[in-house]
Amino acid sequence: MSAKGLPTIAPYALPGANDLPAPRAPWKLERDRAALLVHDMQNYFLRPFAPDASPLAPVVANIAALAQAARKAGVPVFYTAQEGDQDRRDRGLQADLWGPGMSGAAEHQPILAALAPQPGDKVLVKHRYSAFQRSNLETLLRARGRDQLIITGVYAHIGCTLTAADAFMRDIEPFMVADALADFSRVKHDLALSYVADTCGVPVMTARILEAL
Repeated sequence: MSAKGLPTIAPYALPGANDLPAPRAPWKLERDRAALLVHDMQNYFLRPFAPDASPLAPVVANIAALAQAARKAGVPVFYTAQEGDQDRRDRGLQADLWGPGMSGAAEHQPILAALAPQPGDKVLVKHRYSAFQRSNLETLLRARGRDQLIITGVYAHIGCTLTAADAFMRDIEPFMVADALADFSRVKHDLALSYVADTCGVPVMTARILEAL
C-alpha cells in the first residue's frame, strides 16, 4: 500500500459467529430503538475488491437483506456518501493520507446499484471518517426516537469504527455487523471488531440482526 490512495484488496473470508469478540457492553438490539447505517458503499471505495468474491459479494448480499428487513419493519435506513471532486480546503487532512479522493464520475461517486437507496431512506453527505461529523445524523436519529445504530459498509477499521466510537460518545448504542462490513484485510477487519467490542459497541452477525428486526 502506498502512502496515499486505496490498496488492492485480496479476497478473504468474513468472520463467523464463533469469531466474534465478547463485548464489554451488555446492550441488546431492539427494533423500535434501532436505525440502519449503510456506510460509504460507493463505487470508488469498492473498486479495490474482487466483486464476485468474499468479502464484498457476501457483504453486499447481507446489507441488502438488512436494508430490506429494516424497511419492512419501519426501521430508518441511512446512507453515507462522499461527494466527488472535493475542494482541497473541504477535504482537509484526509488529502494528506488518501490523496484527492473520488471524482464526480459515474464510476466513482454513486452508491453501488445493488444497494441503491429507496424512497424514505436518507442519504447523508460524508465529510470525515465518522458519519456524525458535519452531518445531521444525530438530529435525525433523535427525531425518530432512535438510540441504537446498526453499522454496515466499508471500511471496517476506519469510518465504521470511528462512527461507532462517535455514536457511543453521543449515548447512541452501536452494533457492528461483522459479516456486513468489509476492510483492507481480515486482520484489519478483526482489529475493528476487537476495538469496538473493547471500547464502544457490540459486534454481531447479520442473522442476529434479522431476527431482531
